[in-house]
Amino acid sequence: MTRDPNIVWHEGAVPRGMRREKLGAVGCTVWMTGLSGSGKSTIASALEHALVGRGVFAYRLDGDNVRHGLNANLGFSANDREENIRRIGEVSKLFADAGVVAITSFISPYRADRAKVRALHEAAGLPFVEVFVDTPIEVCESRDPKGLYKKARAGEIKGFTGIDDPYEAPEAPEVTLPTAELSIEESVQVILENLEKAGIRTR
Repeated sequence: MTRDPNIVWHEGAVPRGMRREKLGAVGCTVWMTGLSGSGKSTIASALEHALVGRGVFAYRLDGDNVRHGLNANLGFSANDREENIRRIGEVSKLFADAGVVAITSFISPYRADRAKVRALHEAAGLPFVEVFVDTPIEVCESRDPKGLYKKARAGEIKGFTGIDDPYEAPEAPEVTLPTAELSIEESVQVILENLEKAGIRTR
């Protein structure tokens, strides 16, 4: 993406260290990826509730919700998926910089797109925790909360991840959640423990 040379980054008067000292807020991005129906949104909601209940600044950025506004002009082609993830990567980085635990729940099927978001955070010195919600497609289809797999199998939806479009599972995520075995509460606890080890305040 080419940026106009007249656009210059303007540093504010509040450095990240001051936010941490005065607000006690250490931000990061918890990036949840997995197939549709894997449980990403459910776990993300429970994690957000747990953190806020403990007095931690946290905000959930849900894939469908974001497509109602910020990404309303994007479809599901490979290029639009890439732009969808690029935008939310930038937004989550801003949240993390502000001292918020940004929790994203996006299928984000391509490793290259997720790697770009990770690199964006690393370049800014911000923690990035990739959470692979590892649920077999058979289980996802049996849940099918939105009826999307049924429509995809019937040919009513084209380019559906896991059916006629690939899902590239993370190779080295910080957290893997086998949700066919773990409850929602257990999944949240695994993430909280990982955040604590990473130095992110969870209480």
